[in-house]
Amino acid sequence: MSVVDGTLPPGANHGAAATGRRMALDVHGRLRAMILRGELAPGSVLLQAEMARRLGVSRTPMREAFRLLQEEGLIDARPDQRARVRAVDPEDLDSVYGARIMLETLAVTTTAKRLTGADLDRMSELLERMKAVADDEEKPDEWYAAHHEFHRVTTQAVGAQLQRSLSSLAEHSDRYVRLAQLGVPGSRARAQQEHEALLAALKTNDEAQAARVVALHLARTALSVMADVAPEYEPATTRSALRIAGGGPA
Repeated sequence: MSVVDGTLPPGANHGAAATGRRMALDVHGRLRAMILRGELAPGSVLLQAEMARRLGVSRTPMREAFRLLQEEGLIDARPDQRARVRAVDPEDLDSVYGARIMLETLAVTTTAKRLTGADLDRMSELLERMKAVADDEEKPDEWYAAHHEFHRVTTQAVGAQLQRSLSSLAEHSDRYVRLAQLGVPGSRARAQQEHEALLAALKTNDEAQAARVVALHLARTALSVMADVAPEYEPATTRSALRIAGGGPA
């Protein structure tokens, strides 16, 4: 059996095993991006054979990709190889954004006094890039890439462990950010204003204001999605984190 299949014949070397693993991770990354971008909507049925044909790979790396997606909570897989893209879980949304508010406000206040002129210039450039592509439906990924980088710069002074936690939460939030923007005119313009307010606070070393802006910015996304997908759910974690972080009552 070939390495392309993601399986190894007896006596195959570790290099071949690594190649098969890389292929499975590549397939996982492609499917994950399709889910986060909304190309595979919540509730969509996924069949391993069908998705393997669609992506031009064999069933073996597709099985591993499905397993990884299930571990991440993005799909529910069944023994018959039929899987379904998970609907938005309000408890997960609430937990993720409660954690993001607490950790990101901490990271922003830690970073505020360590930003250089070059850092602030970089943030300004990223805001200009986000503004330039905000209404371009052909370049959604460019907006999100600039958005992630902007937030990374605002939290860059914290240690590696916290950086990893922030990165993981930001990736997990990507799906919710996209949902918050679907069919909501002006959502990116509103986000632009909030990002500009954060930059203004950082330019004046106003840590408290920077923390408030970040807390409100993150909470707005969470509460917007919650109101749309689960209006009956009380997002207690997000609201508590917002109060603690100085964003006021939610």
